[in-house]
Amino acid sequence: MLDLKFVLANSEAVRKNCVDRNVSAEVLSALDRVLDLESDRKTTMQAVEDLRRRQNEVARATGQEKEADRRAALVAEGKSLKSEAVALDAKFAALDAEMRVRLARLPNMTHPDAPIAATEDGSIELRKVGAPRVFDFPPRDHVEIGKTLNLIDFEAGGKTTGHGFYFLKNDAVLLDLALQRYALRKLAAAGFTPVVTPDLARVEILEGIGFNPRGNETQVYSIADSDLCLVGTAEITLGGMHAGEILDEAALPLKYVGISHCFRTEAGAAGRAGKGLYRVHQFTKVEMFAFTTPEASGAVHLEMLRHEEDIFGGLGLPYRVLDICSGDLGGPAYRKFDLEAWMPGRGAGGEYGEVTSTSDCTDYQARRLDIRYKPTGQKGTRFVHTLNGTAVALSRVLIAILENYQRGDGRVDVPPVLRDDMGKDVIG
Repeated sequence: MLDLKFVLANSEAVRKNCVDRNVSAEVLSALDRVLDLESDRKTTMQAVEDLRRRQNEVARATGQEKEADRRAALVAEGKSLKSEAVALDAKFAALDAEMRVRLARLPNMTHPDAPIAATEDGSIELRKVGAPRVFDFPPRDHVEIGKTLNLIDFEAGGKTTGHGFYFLKNDAVLLDLALQRYALRKLAAAGFTPVVTPDLARVEILEGIGFNPRGNETQVYSIADSDLCLVGTAEITLGGMHAGEILDEAALPLKYVGISHCFRTEAGAAGRAGKGLYRVHQFTKVEMFAFTTPEASGAVHLEMLRHEEDIFGGLGLPYRVLDICSGDLGGPAYRKFDLEAWMPGRGAGGEYGEVTSTSDCTDYQARRLDIRYKPTGQKGTRFVHTLNGTAVALSRVLIAILENYQRGDGRVDVPPVLRDDMGKDVIG
């Protein structure tokens, strides 16, 4: 969340940022309520201080008073003041709790270089890498390829679990595992610590990362009669690893690469663009996450983008890089870059589809999760900055590989960098 002192001192800049991010009227009203609450908090705090002062006066007078009736009156006043203090403390605690809830609704501030636009159409293409393949045969989409080569079984997934679930079979399993090893190998060599994370997290951790696990429009699966949810990304569990901790500056940046299953309800996501594996309820993802000093977060963000491009460039997949506009950043991100890979079977004649995203969240998540660091040679602590980036979201990378590497004879070539892990050159 944003720092309350910053919000109070820069309320108009925060309001403009909310408008630039195309937030709901409810979020804008949360900002107004924060400003009102601060006034109420100050008034209540002054009342508390005045009452404490009177309590001290009465206590001193009671100890010194010799006359019985007067002493009894002071004792009675002391009891009355104590009751008032309890009520005022409860009022202040309620105001403080509401302040935190309202403050949590406000989005992060926006990087000055990020495009300002209300919808995703305002994002800016920074570059294209690789040219879409020109086929000398009618290309098929991954759904047809997966069915023909017995790689993906949506029918069995629907039968056992429901729409949006699927079975990977045969060489698709080997391809999935090869992609995980490929991404892990690259990132471990770059100094990221490999982690297999839990697939469940507490509600407080999801809320700390910036998810809304219990709201009407949530994309999160909740576990009944518990405070646990299935994670939609390893960002949640990796970010929660150091919740409530104070880190040493000398240990930063801490860089992790985590593997987790990801579960998303994808409510309202049905349609042509979500065909096949593009929008599913469960998939595996390899995710980068970093804890840095504020001064280093911008450089680490660009480093994560370079790793994403290196992974997809190594796979030989055409892609483009987008600088995401303010209205499509989501709550926690200060700045975000997306990679979209070319998918020949998407749309009428092929389209780019999102495959990775990397975000600099500054201290927005750390403030909610209370993750700080102790600067070397200085007193006190500061909030760390957190960053996340997709290495590979397996379901979407499978789409891009199957469709870009398909052959006229119906089979699919294995990208050269995966052949040793796959143990073969051709699928099918």
